[in-house]
Amino acid sequence: MKLSRKHTITAVALLALPALLLAAQVTWPTLSAPVTREALPDADGFIPRWLLLEPIPANGLTDNQVQAIVKKEYFPNQFTLIPHDGDKVTVDGTELAWHAVDTKLYNVNLFHFARALNKPTTNVLFWAVTIVNSPREMSNVRLAIGSNAASVWWLNGNEVIGIYGDRQTVIDDGVSKRLTLNKGANILRAAIVNGGGATDFCARFLDPDDKPLKGYTVSLTAPSR
Repeated sequence: MKLSRKHTITAVALLALPALLLAAQVTWPTLSAPVTREALPDADGFIPRWLLLEPIPANGLTDNQVQAIVKKEYFPNQFTLIPHDGDKVTVDGTELAWHAVDTKLYNVNLFHFARALNKPTTNVLFWAVTIVNSPREMSNVRLAIGSNAASVWWLNGNEVIGIYGDRQTVIDDGVSKRLTLNKGANILRAAIVNGGGATDFCARFLDPDDKPLKGYTVSLTAPSR
């Protein structure tokens, strides 16, 4: 039977419907896909751009429990890997993907992130990575973070701060000792462990006067030399 032009368009639209529905599933209320190579911290210094790994099952919020959770090896090179958007790792037989996101707010809403992907939000571990590009060496800065719930943070491979327990995200809830941002690319990595309910995090650097640090960019790939 020969289809009319109207029926042909309808048939094509129906064939495309599953793909459209799949794309519609991954729509975050407070997150979006990056469209530029680099991003600036917001007006208050918060870092907006991250690579997030889909959640891994994890249970425990005390200091010892969280340290054991984040120090367990889930995938190769988890403390050195700089992933790309769409990269995948396998954890306990389950394939998980990395997603590049920009947050529209000061915080990164992990509940929105996971729920839009039909992933669990309770008793889970999230990995987050971003690259801080500094035009010069910046000394005596501090990393200031907040998270719901517990989180541990690394700068250039060194653990610099952790906060624990069933807590809400509070701006500058945890502040590191004085640090140095190297000239060029600096790798900031975080592990956020959530018990139940909402989950999110925020992070910014403070300058030597404890004001929001400016004068750097963030990206998801190291800048070319």
